[in-house]
Amino acid sequence: MTSHLVTGIGELVTHDERWGGPLQDAALVAEDGRVVWVGRAADAPPADRATDLGGAAVVPGFVDSHTHLVFAGDRSAEFEARMAGTPYTGGGIATTVAATRAASDDELRARLRALADEARAQGTTTLEIKSGYGLDVEHERRLLRLAREVTDETTFLGAHVVPPGIDRGDYLALVTGPMLAACAPHARWADVFCEPGSPVAFDGDEARAVLGAARDAGLGLRVHGNQLGPGPGVRLAVELGAASVDHCTFLGDTDVAALAEGDTVATLLPGVEFSTRSPYPDARRLLDAGVEVALASDCNPGTCFSTSMPLMIALAVREMGMTSAEAVRAATLGGARALRRDDLGHLRVGARAHLAVLDAPSHRHLAYRPGVPIARGMVL
Repeated sequence: MTSHLVTGIGELVTHDERWGGPLQDAALVAEDGRVVWVGRAADAPPADRATDLGGAAVVPGFVDSHTHLVFAGDRSAEFEARMAGTPYTGGGIATTVAATRAASDDELRARLRALADEARAQGTTTLEIKSGYGLDVEHERRLLRLAREVTDETTFLGAHVVPPGIDRGDYLALVTGPMLAACAPHARWADVFCEPGSPVAFDGDEARAVLGAARDAGLGLRVHGNQLGPGPGVRLAVELGAASVDHCTFLGDTDVAALAEGDTVATLLPGVEFSTRSPYPDARRLLDAGVEVALASDCNPGTCFSTSMPLMIALAVREMGMTSAEAVRAATLGGARALRRDDLGHLRVGARAHLAVLDAPSHRHLAYRPGVPIARGMVL
């Protein structure tokens, strides 16, 4: 094994409680891709090779635990209409499904890899990627197969919406039967868009059926819930032990209490609210209740075409009542917990050596300098 010393770190965020906060004038050593030593630069042990960051701040690599990166087509006109006041209903997903089905593997692969590279250039070192733009057996399996080329964190989302012209009961049987069987070998997770108020999404009973079948197939559970209005998504996710319930825009007291009492992570997606003119989730309410919160991009062509986790941090601080430290934690350790990963999202000894290096003296600059490309990923 070759050891690698990273020194010259002006500020190091580790999420290691024994340090009591960020380390100043810090260093770390990695061997075989894992952190083996963290501390003051003056105390650093010798290593086979060294990189001096010249005073840059370092945080754990961002863990983007909710994306839809395998797709074709363009929905910029839909975005422009929303900026003019047209509400989001989920109906535009069918447009992306048609374009994605028509695209070749190479076309989908090229865009997927370009978006993954774009995310990593901004400090994201772990991506979750969902299907959901195929909505039949062949294309859902294809999307997951392609996603597996860039990440192990793949999610079957055949229950994204009910395609036009298909009976709801027939489609639910397809998702929980042949489609699930074909897709499960290519997925770690299953997800469902649970929004009873939407004509295309799934109600609580339908979502329960999807999640139950997925659990029986050996997949972990995730839920799109409470995005468009109040509903059963959050409570269903907690009841079934889902790793994460995502969006969480419209929450009642019972939803917050359920999250606080369970171990389901509330994943907030502020880029969606930015791109749909919807109200932002109340992160402060969740944090004050003791809920584990994650931030993710939800990068997709319809409601947030951004791979930038620094932007999500800035929006969380500006619009959702989070401090810079809380937002960075949610974008790193929170995201890792939303994926049930204890080897990511922190820089304690034993963690994967995934870093986000900032062209700045402090993690605060991620919110302080929105839109400026100050972060880059480094995997040792």
